[in-house]
Amino acid sequence: MRRFQRLSLSIGLPLLLLVLVPMTASCQQIPPTHRDLAYDNQHASQRLDVYLAKSETPVPAMVYIHGGGWRGGSKNRLPQWLSNAVAQGWLSVVSVEYRFTDVAPHPAQTDDCLRAIQFVRSNAAAWNIDPDRIGVTGGSAGGHLSLWVALHDDVADAQATDPIKKQSSRVACAVSFAGPTDWSLLSDIEHKHPAYRQLLGYQPGTAVAEMDADKMKDVSPISFVSSDDPPIMQVHGDADDIVPIKHARRMDKQLQEAGVTAELVVVPGANHGVAGAGGDAGKRASEFVLETIGKK
Repeated sequence: MRRFQRLSLSIGLPLLLLVLVPMTASCQQIPPTHRDLAYDNQHASQRLDVYLAKSETPVPAMVYIHGGGWRGGSKNRLPQWLSNAVAQGWLSVVSVEYRFTDVAPHPAQTDDCLRAIQFVRSNAAAWNIDPDRIGVTGGSAGGHLSLWVALHDDVADAQATDPIKKQSSRVACAVSFAGPTDWSLLSDIEHKHPAYRQLLGYQPGTAVAEMDADKMKDVSPISFVSSDDPPIMQVHGDADDIVPIKHARRMDKQLQEAGVTAELVVVPGANHGVAGAGGDAGKRASEFVLETIGKK
């Protein structure tokens, strides 16, 4: 299987320390075609916005999952590279809201994102989306969720009475910006942000030795790497002290060893601002999506 080379980008991203909330480029945003559609009925946050490209033929789509430490953030704004792709008419985008950790811990967030992908696929014909060309992307917490759903096995249930549950949750590619990948690294590297523990229902400052090892494994996208995974791109700053770059390097190594098409873009000197998917990082992400799902 073809493998993308590892890249190093010199990107003028702000080195402002961000608290797991990605930035969005201050450019004009496009309005959604559909706003606040419910993809489930367990909680008011289970909503999504749909940005449809104008095309006579079905186009690929990216499901965007926002960051915010699994406890904040909003689906209401897209990274500029996604807005540009919709405006150019070659990509539709679905922006997903999900339950935060003050509502429910993991796996509520991953369950919601899987369900959202199934919901998108169930509406693909109505939205002029190619159901075989659906990808997922996000920054920080959204990057983690993007990798998790991309690497996890299909949750489609052919026997379900709910037609949405019958749909495949598999995606055709994933792009993660500064997303955590491996909770076992909490034992090796200091992770100051409380969100890692809150995601699993623990109080900030809880010792790793007191945390359930099975929960830490299940929340880690790296646990689900297998040879049938879709192409994966990661973008990470090598000075990120919120999500240390070892997360991305370890994931990339695992993907490469499994024979998965993978690319790691390292941004020299950048910290967690990379999660905002701005500048050249966003341009490279757009190229990656074009290369993987943009052309039928």
